[in-house]
Amino acid sequence: MPKTEILHIRVEPEIKQMADQTFRDLGLTTADAVNVFLRKSIDAGGFPFSVRRRLSKETLEAMEEAWRLARDPDAKTYHSMEEIIAELESDD
Repeated sequence: MPKTEILHIRVEPEIKQMADQTFRDLGLTTADAVNVFLRKSIDAGGFPFSVRRRLSKETLEAMEEAWRLARDPDAKTYHSMEEIIAELESDD
């Protein structure tokens, strides 16, 4: 058996309990799961999954509006930055 090291981490108790049960259901210990995670991270050269910030409600609403406008054949379009600036300046 290869030599091992002890890894001490702090985790919220509820999270640990849920993770322990999840891994137990898969036939693994939490230590086994951490080893899988570390090996997959090495293979991937980083996290083996996407890590992103959660977007704010305002950002999600703006994205939805952008998608609606992009699909709207009647939405106003511009062909250059100059047109956009001229429109913005004319609204003053």
